[in-house]
Amino acid sequence: MSALFVAAMIAQATTTPTATPIPTATPPASAPAAPAGLAPEQLARIQAALQQQKLDGWLFYDFRGSDPIAYRVLGLDPRGIRTRRWYCFVPARGQPQKLVHAIEPHALEGVPGPAATYASWRVRDRELGRILRGARRVAMQYSPRNEIPTVSRVDAGAVELVRAMGPEVVSSAELVAQIGSVLTSEELASQAIAAELLAQAQEATAQEAARRLRAGQPATERELGEFARQRMAEQGLAEAGAIVAVDAHSADPHSEAQDGIAGRNSLLLLDFTGRLGTGPHAIQGDLTRVYFLGERVPDEIQRVAAVVFQARDAALDLLRQRWPATRPVTGADVDRAAREVIERAGFGEQILHRTGHSIDVRVHGDGVNNDDFETRDSRRHLAGTCSSVEPGIYLGNRFGIRSEVDVCLLEGGRVEVRGGEPQRSVPALLAPPP
Repeated sequence: MSALFVAAMIAQATTTPTATPIPTATPPASAPAAPAGLAPEQLARIQAALQQQKLDGWLFYDFRGSDPIAYRVLGLDPRGIRTRRWYCFVPARGQPQKLVHAIEPHALEGVPGPAATYASWRVRDRELGRILRGARRVAMQYSPRNEIPTVSRVDAGAVELVRAMGPEVVSSAELVAQIGSVLTSEELASQAIAAELLAQAQEATAQEAARRLRAGQPATERELGEFARQRMAEQGLAEAGAIVAVDAHSADPHSEAQDGIAGRNSLLLLDFTGRLGTGPHAIQGDLTRVYFLGERVPDEIQRVAAVVFQARDAALDLLRQRWPATRPVTGADVDRAAREVIERAGFGEQILHRTGHSIDVRVHGDGVNNDDFETRDSRRHLAGTCSSVEPGIYLGNRFGIRSEVDVCLLEGGRVEVRGGEPQRSVPALLAPPP
């Protein structure tokens, strides 16, 4: 998808008065095609990563859908009956080796390589030992100390079993980020469009709240949420989500309240997500902005918001300094840069969450999170990846301020912040025109 095409699609969404759906965003009438399995190019990427990390292989293990990462990496359709344990060993060189239960021999259909079957645990142990023979270092969906819980999909017993057969078990966290979170140019372009459309939907929703106030009919959080989702549907955004939080509800980062009134002198927080259509290359945007439904923003809200905006900019500045210089930057580094600003301002106790999360095929992806608060993500950010930067300060039962942008790290040292210009101040939506 070319940059010119991206710009044209954004311009169409911006200039069309009724925000009619973008044609390419219309989902197909038929159900989405099932995953095609482990394609040769995907296998080659995995094996190159294994060789780079000096690993003998990547062992996938699943029981009743316990490891969704395995399904995504191996291209498996999660539908169908899988009630027994299956194993798939992808070596650094050569064909994958599969081990499936005798009553579910098709569990790994679509993955190349020979398949052995077992029925009893004794045969399972024998065959798994044969598959792993000679392997010294094997990656699994395991995270030491559960530091990266998104990767901790394999239970301790399964890890013990593999270790008892000889290999050292190491975390697959770096592999998961490299194989699962690096986006294609088409995916990156779709994310840019989604973020731009979300920013437009947020502005429209805020203006709708102000319009209803002027008309003497203040809206509820539920009504504004319905307006936002309808607007995003008209723009062609799928899987659209809208957190609309007013006043004290904005102090809850995942507010599900619906009954708050967006009245005069209310603080309004809007957190929107959505992707451009339902295709496999549609990547979500995720943005948060805050507004004030009055003529003048109170000093306290301005002061807290200024700290949040400075924290966000500190995280972005770190990425802008290091990425073009090819200096490694981890998710933990980004989190600390933002959090230190908030702590210096005296609001350390009002931090409730990490600075940001990975965005890949899911809005909360398996790649590098900007986090040294809830967890410690010491993985390095990679080229071709996106994540959110969203520091927040939450004054319980009063109000909360969060500023969320999407940032994509591109080849050639480019850092792109998506969703328009980051918010610099809280707009007073009822202020008289200048």
